[in-house]
Amino acid sequence: MKFLRTPDTWFDGLSDYPFAPNYAQVDDTEGGQLRMHYVDEGPAEADPILMMHGEPSWSYLYRHMIAGFVAQGHRAVAPDLIGFGRSDKPTERSDYTYERHVAWMGEWLRKVNLRNITLVCQDWGGLIGLRLWAEMPDRFARIVIANTALPTGDQPMGEAFENWRRFSQEVPVFPAGGILKGGTVAPLSEDVIAAYDAPFPDESYKAGARQFPMLVPATPDDPSSGPNRQAWEVIRGLQTPVLTAFGADDLVMAGIDAVFQKLCPGAAGQPHVILPNAGHFLQEDVGPELVKLTCDFIARTPRSD
Repeated sequence: MKFLRTPDTWFDGLSDYPFAPNYAQVDDTEGGQLRMHYVDEGPAEADPILMMHGEPSWSYLYRHMIAGFVAQGHRAVAPDLIGFGRSDKPTERSDYTYERHVAWMGEWLRKVNLRNITLVCQDWGGLIGLRLWAEMPDRFARIVIANTALPTGDQPMGEAFENWRRFSQEVPVFPAGGILKGGTVAPLSEDVIAAYDAPFPDESYKAGARQFPMLVPATPDDPSSGPNRQAWEVIRGLQTPVLTAFGADDLVMAGIDAVFQKLCPGAAGQPHVILPNAGHFLQEDVGPELVKLTCDFIARTPRSD
């Protein structure tokens, strides 16, 4: 599989992102290897908080939350999906499939051998991360679901999603930083917008960013609709504690928190929250609040072992 690797110099001097890079190799499914980047901060012996990003962001999205979790004594782990951040970027849009991303992240998770995980997932971080939970439930201690879904294509995705998908395919230059700006309530500085653009020196690096909106299972016969239905069957039987924390100003994900609250047994009795003044990328808008919610959730739901 052909890929591009963003030069390290593009990540020099990013605002509030002092973290040392870590890398692992995953099978590209075509006889080669892809390098996946991840942040791993805090005490190695502590139970990990795994933060999974979506489209078109990267682990930079969690920079303030990483620092917040570490300050509370937690281990904070934030990978970059293949095609994003400091991870390798296959050059062909056809290289990107939902099932490949689940496989890549699953291989990475087994290699770094995370256990007793608190998953914090948003956007595609949920579409992929919740599949990992269903596949490896013994590795997960609790789940924080933020502005994401696990769609099967059996229900319409809604006008806001269709508008986003149309924009993502028709815009001449895919504006990663501009998309982050448009998905937050609080204004982003030019330095922060530039940091979201940093992984993509030019359009040739954006095959994944372009393709991701087309990979969402939006019809019942989508290639990943069946696997997602199977994941839901598993999730419906899991007692893993689940907390939803959605941004009030996210039109694409509005109402989906209620689905998780209804279908996840471990969501019963939890203090689910809709966060005001928070858009789709709520990590930028209410990162400290999300850190506190997560830390309180961990304290409230101790490990059973």
